[in-house]
Amino acid sequence: MIILGIDPGYAILGYGVIGTEGSKLTAIDCGVIETAAKTPFPDRLERLYEGMRALITKFKPDHAAFEELFFYRNTTTAMQVAAARGVAILAARQAGLALYEYTPMEIKLSVTGDGHADKLQMQQMVKLLLKLSRVPKPDDAADALGIAVCHANMIGPACENYLIK
Repeated sequence: MIILGIDPGYAILGYGVIGTEGSKLTAIDCGVIETAAKTPFPDRLERLYEGMRALITKFKPDHAAFEELFFYRNTTTAMQVAAARGVAILAARQAGLALYEYTPMEIKLSVTGDGHADKLQMQQMVKLLLKLSRVPKPDDAADALGIAVCHANMIGPACENYLIK
């Protein structure tokens, strides 16, 4: 199975692609889709949407896993991240992927065993679990791999609780 993990953002959207075979996890690719700050917001959303479509076409994932949004103090930022997440979900839905979402705490708990793990602990566990030579950069790509690993750990009857309906 191929899993596409998405760390939503409108300036930087992180992605991580992993393969699973039984309990064996393999990193396939990771990176970011970036949008320039001075670009009009609708154009940024279009760039994210097209970038997602390109990823889906290239890697042909079976599932897409997203980090659930948490509350921001800045409402404008929260709305923009939600819009970016929405176009990413739309691209995945149009491709017919099964869509799942996990809270930051659920991701940390699944990957490290500690729902309050810090960013460094998460990155080190992603590196260890995927047998990488170094921590993926930028952070958004490492986070997206962590989301994909979380989903891989949840596959089975329990993952239906996280299905985006």
